[in-house]
Amino acid sequence: MFGARPLDAPVDALGAEDAHLSRRRNVLASIPGLGTVTAHALLADMPEPGGMEDGQAAAPAGLAPITRRSGTWRGRSFVQGGRAAVRQALYMPTIVAMRFNTDLKRVYDRLIAKGKHAEVAITAIMRKLVVLANALFHKDRLWTQKAA
Repeated sequence: MFGARPLDAPVDALGAEDAHLSRRRNVLASIPGLGTVTAHALLADMPEPGGMEDGQAAAPAGLAPITRRSGTWRGRSFVQGGRAAVRQALYMPTIVAMRFNTDLKRVYDRLIAKGKHAEVAITAIMRKLVVLANALFHKDRLWTQKAA
């Protein structure tokens, strides 16, 4: 029913030619919930991770919370700007990651228990995935499950 997409073979071939790109794809694909298609999309649309501080990693994706303020008035936080393609590429893998990554599932459940809306919690998990990818690139290592 589902066959290979027309761009999968050329993208895989390009990744196989470049050891650095192949390593970055493997680092992303090691995170539960993220597959090679998402890894390719993130590498194409957001090549900066690994060279940024943790707090900066989510801003290019438009996943950093921004608080509206004026004088003493303070509004609600929201996300804006950034690269919509990155957010779109991360949405469904985030839903999958919340099911199979116990750390992310715990964060999601905690946010829901605090009364956060589901979309706000999902956006927070998307942000955590970008920050996690940045940290893994920075340390040049694969994702590993935390020991209990």
